[in-house]
Amino acid sequence: MHVLPMGERALLVELADGAAAAALHAELLRRRAEGDLTVREIVPAARTVLLDGLDDPLRLAARLPSWEIPPPAARAEDVLEIPVRYDGPDLADVAALWDVPVRDVARMHSAAEFRVAFCGFAPGFGYLTGSDDLPEVPRRATPRTAVPAGSVGLAGPYTGVYPRPSPGGWQLIGSTDAVLWDHARVPAALLTPGARVRFVPEAA
Repeated sequence: MHVLPMGERALLVELADGAAAAALHAELLRRRAEGDLTVREIVPAARTVLLDGLDDPLRLAARLPSWEIPPPAARAEDVLEIPVRYDGPDLADVAALWDVPVRDVARMHSAAEFRVAFCGFAPGFGYLTGSDDLPEVPRRATPRTAVPAGSVGLAGPYTGVYPRPSPGGWQLIGSTDAVLWDHARVPAALLTPGARVRFVPEAA
């Protein structure tokens, strides 16, 4: 763990990997909920956690390395199911990378349970991890200039759903009509850090 000051009231905690970042994020949320920590924002990323709005960041920076941080417990709420048409333009390429028939990509992907590790890139975009059985796939050598909203993609260890049209280099295996970002909803993001997610195949 490496703790860096960020301005007068924030800390950036660098961790070894995504699992350590997820564990620290869960522990910080638990301590804040129990009143043991006063912090305005706790923002996880791939291997870091940002804490903003601290009353005494230097004191916390000195204490953090001595904390015992257990693995994050599964969130109690139900698994969020997202219907997906496995009709993406990169489906055959992913099947070739996994060395399976094209039809097995949907079966393998929908059999996994994912967890939202962190959010970023665009409002509502969650980076989903948690399926060690799925082989990683590289990003496309040439990113697309326009990826449609609702596209389900793979890159490295992550699955993601594009919340709006944007450029992107992920391997697209499907599409969904789920609304990932809605200003009228609380929270606006459908996918929030720690949420459990499954993809449910539907007819293309």
